[in-house]
Amino acid sequence: MRVVAGKARGLKLNTIEQYSTRPTKDMVKEALFSMLQDYVQDSIFLDLFAGSGAIGIEAISRGAQKAYFVDVNKDCVKVINENIKKAKFEEFSEVYNLDYEKALDKFKNIQFDLIYIDPPYNIGLGIKSIEKITSLDLLKRNGVLVYETDEVEISPDTIENLEKFKIKKYGRNILNFYRRKE
Repeated sequence: MRVVAGKARGLKLNTIEQYSTRPTKDMVKEALFSMLQDYVQDSIFLDLFAGSGAIGIEAISRGAQKAYFVDVNKDCVKVINENIKKAKFEEFSEVYNLDYEKALDKFKNIQFDLIYIDPPYNIGLGIKSIEKITSLDLLKRNGVLVYETDEVEISPDTIENLEKFKIKKYGRNILNFYRRKE
């Protein structure tokens, strides 16, 4: 796994060697960020259920002002910190070893331009986290939330005050793009 583009392009990232993590493939990252290119520059980015931190690091590499990384697994947090240090992105990063609910409560005074959610598949954490994000008003008015699922998990067209505006499938990975209802 590597950083696809930007300041840290080509940098090889460490991964977690556990069955519970699924690093997002470079092809999916490249497609994701080409769709988000108008939003990334100078953005405040949240990588929720961050795993190795590859998505947030990619965002910083492509010009995000700051990325917040959240994962409950201490081994993941260790790898995230290693990858941030390797990329020399410490000043642009904040890492939290917290459950998603506690982390989102901690962020109640922050609004994010981009939120990427890649929870463990098929146990309902994605929808629950999105509902909490909307209840705390963490997504900026013109922000985008991306929810990664697999082909088995259904992502509704609307969640709270968000509506799906795009869906892209890459193998078993499905990227669901949401923005605020107007």
